[in-house]
This record gives sequence, structure tokens and C-alpha cells, in this order.
Amino acid sequence: MNQSLYALIESRFPADPSRILIETDGGAAYSWRDLDALTARYARLMSELGLAKGDRVAVQTDKSPQAMFLYLACLRGGFIFLPMNTAYQPDEVDYLVGNAEPRLLVCRPEVETTTKDIAAAHGCLNVLTMDGDGRGSFAEAAQAVPADFSTVDCAADDVACILYTSGTTGRPKGAMLTHRNLSANALALVSYWGITAGDVLLHALPIFHAHGLFVACNTTLLAGARMLWLARFDGDRVLELLSRATTFMGVPTFYTRLLASPRLTRDACRHMRLFVSGSAPLLEETFRAFEERTGFSILERYGMTETGMNTSNPLTGERRPGTVGFPLPGVSVRAVGDDGNVLGTDGVGVLQVKGENVFSGYWRMPEKTGEDFTADGWFKTGDVGKIDADGYVHIVGRAKDLIISGGYNVYPKEVESVVDRIDGVVESAVIGVPHPDFGEAVTAVVKRLPGRTDVTEAAVIAEVKTRIANYKVPKTVHFVEELPRNAMGKVQKNVLREMFSSRVSSLIG
Repeated sequence: MNQSLYALIESRFPADPSRILIETDGGAAYSWRDLDALTARYARLMSELGLAKGDRVAVQTDKSPQAMFLYLACLRGGFIFLPMNTAYQPDEVDYLVGNAEPRLLVCRPEVETTTKDIAAAHGCLNVLTMDGDGRGSFAEAAQAVPADFSTVDCAADDVACILYTSGTTGRPKGAMLTHRNLSANALALVSYWGITAGDVLLHALPIFHAHGLFVACNTTLLAGARMLWLARFDGDRVLELLSRATTFMGVPTFYTRLLASPRLTRDACRHMRLFVSGSAPLLEETFRAFEERTGFSILERYGMTETGMNTSNPLTGERRPGTVGFPLPGVSVRAVGDDGNVLGTDGVGVLQVKGENVFSGYWRMPEKTGEDFTADGWFKTGDVGKIDADGYVHIVGRAKDLIISGGYNVYPKEVESVVDRIDGVVESAVIGVPHPDFGEAVTAVVKRLPGRTDVTEAAVIAEVKTRIANYKVPKTVHFVEELPRNAMGKVQKNVLREMFSSRVSSLIG
């Protein structure tokens, strides 16, 4: 029996293939028949380019239905899909391509020349383009091949996707997610959230991220539901489309921006069934304000790149603000102390998870994989939390100083390594401070060489912007004579957070 996620989706196609799956904001519509035909053409094209089962396909394109169909075509062909954030700069793309060694790169037309140079440097011979409308050399080449392809047989533990997540060393790690991981997690969410063929998801998330691709798309596909497709989040457009949707998934930033509009009312949400939030902590005041304004309690859940979704507040029952609910069916969660012992009720420790959702390991990093799993097979999330007497999981902090800004993970070490290379900078410390829109704002605290007043906030930000994705760039830069350190010489980031949290204004943009 074929265990691929695509085979599972295929088995759940609606009886009427002419049913609409996706409606775009530009008025285009795609049916389930279109999905079948386009994924067949795309998979056939990749096979004719010489790709075989297990080969990687790296994709850095703007959001479009065709980009999602490309993901599904990789599942169908047994290729490993590797999405890249569209904000990644050439240095970041170069590292990922060098590490993953894809056989095919699909990029935006405007970066084709740079991408071809990167691909050539790493022996990748195939570079094709796709724009935000799904057009480009990839679509043109696919149109020339038949819409005829037999879904490749995959085992449950074959790798389906590699998603890169930055580490504290600053070097991204490729989390290998199998067909079993993706299938089990999506099925659990469909059941737990009550998603049916009658649902209409308003999709405003990016699809290079687990939230928009796996949580949103996979659940919709397995339920035989429909999507209203926005290329990006637009608060006004979301409010206009709520009347045609039943479900919405977003990051906390989406909800704070919706709340800023007087058009967010109970009447605007009257057709909705479910609002889901994830990828960053949802502030209790946001939860309360949304509930008061709309009558809906936002359902908050908790997941990771390496695991998919681990916990969720209940569909029916109390959704407690400040918690991420209960472990999903098939997922186990425990809190462990510094001594390695499992903690009891309300014991605060590092959360560990186990289940079919947990990834198979980091690409070409067996030692790191070994470090992040316990001897009895639990994954160490690095998140600090507790489980209360009623079974609700609380995230109370994050190990390793991870920053989550606008729903995206930012690892301080990666940003610090860029700032520290700037001429005139002695050293830096990067922290996250509370921000009403982004949840946390990336903030750099810098020690300059004496007399180097030319190293200004604007100069630092401008230089960093040329090196890394915009969401990782500090929104503010503070200068200090010395960074605070403990007796062991380690920078005390908790002191810096206390110093600068109160200075952050509402920086929107």
C-alpha cells in the first residue's frame, strides 16, 4: 500500500472532481481536476529532467496556487520538497542549496541570474522560474508534457519535506519530515478541529512555512474542503472575505491588525466557525479583546518545524488564554527538570514530545539529531513549560533565547554574527522585546569601538538588511559602553531585556 501523503490525499478526492478547491483574490478558480492534472504535469516534468525518488527540489517563489501544486507534485513524485522563505538573501540561499544539494531549483524570475550562479556553484543543473501568478519557465515547460503520471510508491518513513530551522550556532538545520509525520499530524488536526468538506478556509499565510503549508493546506486537502486564497495578509481584504469563509488561521500579528479596524464586528464574523492562532504566543489581552469584539474565542495551538502541531486548545470546551491546550491525539507531552526527571503538575521544565508527528532527524546532522532526542525516544523541544492540574500545557519561556517575531523564528546568534562583522562593532547581543504588533521585536544591543560614532542605528540596520531576511533584521539598535555579564562572563540577556523592553515604542511595519 502506498504510504505517501499524496496517495492519502488522492484517496479523499471528492466524487465530483469539478468541485472548486481554490479561489484566488484575482478571480481565478482551480478544481480538484485541475489539481490532479497540474500535479501530474509537474511531477512528469521533474522526472523528465532526470529527478528520481529522494531527490531534493528547492523552491523560493511567491505564494500562488501553482506553488502549492508544485509541493503536491513533489509528494506525488517521491521527491523531497524544500521550501525557502522568499525573504532569504543570496548568502542564506547559498547555504541551503549547498547543504541540501537539490537537483532542481525553482525561483522567482527576478532572481534567476543570482540563483543560477548559486546552483552552478553547487552542481545543480536545473533552474526554472515561477512568479506570483504561477507563470514562468517551470509552468511553460510543464505545459509541454502530458498530464499523465502514476503516483510514486512511498513508504511511511520516506522523507517528504525538509524544512530548515536556524540553530543557536547560526547555521540552519534541515528538519526531515516524513510522509508519516505529515499525514498523521494533518489527520489529527482534521479530527480535532472538526474540519469537513463544507469548510472554507481563508488562507492568508505564507506557504514556505509549516503553518501555511502543512497546517492550513494539508488539513484542507484531507478534508476535501475549499480555500479562499490571498497572496498575502491584507486586513481589509480578510475582513471583506470573512462572510464567505468558515475558518481562518493566522499568527498573533494578524489578529492585532484585525482588531485595529473598526470593521471587525460580530456581524463581520457571523459566517465563521473557527479562528486559529499559532507560530507565536498569543497575548491574553489580544484573546480577550477579540472575544469581546467578535464573540469568538481564538483557538491557540503549539507546534514546531520539527514536530508539526503538538497541542491545541479544544474545539468544544474551554479555550484558556495563556495556554496552548492539550496534547493532540497520538501526541505525548511531558515537562522534564534539569536532572532529567519527569515533573508533576505545574512543574516547570523543558517540554519533550513523542508521537508519529515528530520528525526523523536533521539532514546530514546525525550528532545534532542524537543530542535532541532522549534515550527513550522523546524530542527535546527547547521550550520551557508546564502542565497544569487540568492537563492544559503552558509555554512559560524558551530555551536558547529564541525570538518569535511576527510568527517567524529568529535565532539571536545568527543575527549577532552579522552585526559583529560590521566595521566599528566590538560585539553585540540580540534580544527580543515585547511588541504590540509583532509579539516580539528583534533588538540589537551593540558595543562600538571608541570614537566610532559613524556606527549608527541606521547604518547597522542598513548593513544587516543586505545580509539576512528582513524579519530577522533588528527593528531597533541600542549602544552601550559594556554588555552586562555574569560571573562566568556570559552576557546577561535577561538584564538587557529588562533594560530595553520599556523603551520600545509601537513599531509597525
